[in-house]
Amino acid sequence: MTRLRPLGRQETLREQVRGALRAAIISGELTPGTVYSAPTLGARFGVSPTPVREAMLDLVREGLVVSRRNKGFRITEVSEEDLDHLTAVRLLIEPSTVRDAVPVIPEADLPTLRGLAQDIVDAVENTDLVGYVEADHVFHLALLGYSNNRFLVDVVAGLRSQTRLPGLTPLLRGGALGRSAAEHHELMDLIEVRDPAGVEALMRRHIGHVRGLWAHGAEL
Repeated sequence: MTRLRPLGRQETLREQVRGALRAAIISGELTPGTVYSAPTLGARFGVSPTPVREAMLDLVREGLVVSRRNKGFRITEVSEEDLDHLTAVRLLIEPSTVRDAVPVIPEADLPTLRGLAQDIVDAVENTDLVGYVEADHVFHLALLGYSNNRFLVDVVAGLRSQTRLPGLTPLLRGGALGRSAAEHHELMDLIEVRDPAGVEALMRRHIGHVRGLWAHGAEL
């Protein structure tokens, strides 16, 4: 049974549930086209239906689910063509943005970023697919945050939310996802030695997994 992680100091239950639901949709744990009720999802995540219903209404506005009166919420489907386009836009934005951020990331922030990278690895070791997607989301948006461009961060957050990665499940079961998760530590190694070109190259390869390895469950 999927459970929520402990609440952060400034995180509401609604925000936590929303993040977990978003990650479950992206990972394919919640099936596209299926209608889920708030009580069913509440039982799944170990919370009451109220924060689930509130979080789902937020996700309606993001286009991840559609409300079905007196039934629940249907998970929206994304076409293969749309996923290709989402990945193409991310490739235009993220690698160059993180490259340019490398020289300005404060030395004092590196341990925190390293910890966020470890959260991704820990989620894989705990076979927590939803936790993996959440931790990956937090890590990458944290890096983009050093651009000091909130509009850019919001755009990428939206693109990531629309992505679907059903191939993560077989990768998790087969152990290949752990090797992919380790790339986040490789990225941190490059950031710590201030290698912008290396960071950009690794980011391009990493995002490319979205439409190959992660999307379809292919072997590394």
